[in-house]
Amino acid sequence: MKLPSSVTLCEVGLRDGLQNEKTILSTDEKVELLKGLIDAGYKVIEVGSFMHPKAVPQMADTDEVYKRVGDVPGVELRALIPNLRGVQRAIDCGCKKVKLNVSASRAHNLKNLNMTPEESVAGFAGCVEAAAANGIAISGSISMPFASPWEGRTPVEDVDAIIEAYLKVGITEISLSDASGMAVPNQVGDLCAHVLEKYPQASWWLHFHNTRGMAVANIIAAMEAGMTRFDSSFGGLGGCPFVPGAAGNVSSEDVIHMCDEMGVETGVDVVKVMALSRRLRDLLDHNLESYVLRAGRSCDLIGSQSK
Repeated sequence: MKLPSSVTLCEVGLRDGLQNEKTILSTDEKVELLKGLIDAGYKVIEVGSFMHPKAVPQMADTDEVYKRVGDVPGVELRALIPNLRGVQRAIDCGCKKVKLNVSASRAHNLKNLNMTPEESVAGFAGCVEAAAANGIAISGSISMPFASPWEGRTPVEDVDAIIEAYLKVGITEISLSDASGMAVPNQVGDLCAHVLEKYPQASWWLHFHNTRGMAVANIIAAMEAGMTRFDSSFGGLGGCPFVPGAAGNVSSEDVIHMCDEMGVETGVDVVKVMALSRRLRDLLDHNLESYVLRAGRSCDLIGSQSK
């Protein structure tokens, strides 16, 4: 098995996880968790989103969270934005990295926005210009590049068209996001190898949901193809609110534990992340979808059974 010596993990629980919760955490609680994630060793964290507060009330205080924490040397604190207004909110609160998103499902995009995915991305040009003018980095995400519940497997040609639209507006950091949780390892490996070869000017993130228990296997497939940057969510919190039955993101502690056991460096302390997940479980008052949180680390078992 060909694995990288190290990978970079982005913690997305504060955004992609909390946006689906009925319990809305206070700003103080979010800041506490964010500082804990920084202390655990994360170098990339998705703090929240600048969506309209009526649409996503759980993210209404993202601006305040940024102001409270400020710049952290060596740590990229990013946020999801929907449009140019999101860039302005980033400017106002001091956010230095934002991310746009488009669905790879043509039917879904046409139904909801009356545009093809490529037309949606072309419309991001103003966001890119405003971000660049204010020293804000910008990345793009492709939701459901593997498959969607409306059309099944996403044709590679459709994914290529969206990537090329992103590159045309000046976005070269792109995330492939399995929001529907329908990806399988051989497909992941093929698509990752394809984009790495065809678009060497781009850099990549992979974002997997564990809806059908495939997320960790998909991460391994992506690693073998040459990918080294992955999103995860502490406690396995999250899920796409627009996709039927989409369960949470892959658990951060499960991914870190797997990497630790395989000798792949993450730079993140799994024990500290587990403690944060327990804290999150208490705040939300429900169990989380994390195997390691339930069973503990493998190394904790060694010798304990003989005592």
